[in-house]
Amino acid sequence: MSYIINKFSKYTREFNYNLKLAYPVMIGMLGHTFVQFVDNVMVGQLGTAELAAISLGNSFVFIAMSIGIGFSTAITPLIAEADGAKNKPRVIEIFEHSFLICFILGIILTAIVFLNRNLVSFMGQPIEVVELAIPYLFWVSISLIAVVNFQSFRQFADGMSITKAAMYSVLAANLINVILNYLLIFGIWKFPELGLEGAAIGTLISRFSMLIFIIFYLKLHKKLSFYIKNFFPKKIITIHIKKIIALGFPSALHSFFEVGFFICAVWMSGLIGKNAQAANQIALNLSTMTFMVALGVGVAAMIRVGNQRGRMDFKKLREVAISTFVLILFVDIIFCSIFLTFNDLLPYLYLDTSNLENISDVNEVVSIASKLLIVAGFFQVFDGLQAVVLGALRGMQDVNIPAFIIFFSYIILGLPTSYFLGFYTELSMVGIWIGLLTGLFSSSLFLFLRFNYLSKKQIKANA
Repeated sequence: MSYIINKFSKYTREFNYNLKLAYPVMIGMLGHTFVQFVDNVMVGQLGTAELAAISLGNSFVFIAMSIGIGFSTAITPLIAEADGAKNKPRVIEIFEHSFLICFILGIILTAIVFLNRNLVSFMGQPIEVVELAIPYLFWVSISLIAVVNFQSFRQFADGMSITKAAMYSVLAANLINVILNYLLIFGIWKFPELGLEGAAIGTLISRFSMLIFIIFYLKLHKKLSFYIKNFFPKKIITIHIKKIIALGFPSALHSFFEVGFFICAVWMSGLIGKNAQAANQIALNLSTMTFMVALGVGVAAMIRVGNQRGRMDFKKLREVAISTFVLILFVDIIFCSIFLTFNDLLPYLYLDTSNLENISDVNEVVSIASKLLIVAGFFQVFDGLQAVVLGALRGMQDVNIPAFIIFFSYIILGLPTSYFLGFYTELSMVGIWIGLLTGLFSSSLFLFLRFNYLSKKQIKANA
């Protein structure tokens, strides 16, 4: 028994440092989601069609955003490795080349979504939802360029173990977003009442504010200002470009497959009806907020594993990685309990029950969402574990095999399961979410097996 306790304690003693790195990332990532939460809550007061429209509009933006954010995650392990090796010139070179690539990628992704926003009209979604979603998408698509460029600075700071930079930037942006949403959605004071479009404009301004804030933060930071001399490299070094793309492209696929998997659930719910889509948005938004905590721990895993890789200490690498897995399991068991306990109450956060004209729609949305939250409660553990294991694998710069695992789990296994159970059984929306659970379980299992194999192999090779 004492052996087990001693064995376990070597992981739990890492919790303090893991949380020290992770909590600013958690708050920062939760801040991104809180922007959507505020939009959803305020827009939900307008009606269920408006809530469904924000879900449909964001589904397009999130696909492009997943590519940009996923690609940028390659920056953190490269910076962490160079920082762990105390190689300052390489840190500067990686940052400058990463910013150049993210700058170009942000422009491309923004243009693609902006120019193709009218495609929502051809997806078989409810007409009233589509008519509301297109003007919303007009403004939010432009914000993509700010998000992707913000990520280049954020991932650099995370790689240097300064995880508070993004946290402060996102919190400042959230404050701006809440104020602008209140003024522009409902037409408070001298501002026009723009409804859903007002929420989009608030999101656009807050995201550019977030980018500006983090640039100033890094420029004024005592340690990081040394590295932020120039944004663009004076001379292109091909080996850095190739390395960033080699890690960034598969990482972008990780995010694309995962976000695409959940976005397909949004589209499938729209085929069932506007209330099903609104219920899906509620469950998805709540699940996304808990997932941000897992992403925070995943970034901590990526930083710490990257540092140990730079030091060539593979035994410690495995130890700190497993400590993050244990930590997220504890946290997600708590989230699971919350979802299962309060599944009937949480949907009311998003809806206006005082409007008697919409009460039948509200009751139907609550009924569907409460069932989805039961499924969401069970997949908390698997969703969190796969995110943190994936962070550890990225820290090891292992991205190609995980891309195949994620593709198989979400696209080959999970998506067909969602479609079949959603449209060929009586489970309907619950069936779609059981498909999500299936994909997450598969992903967490095979990613963990990959980490276990690879970490033991590296320890043996360097013994």
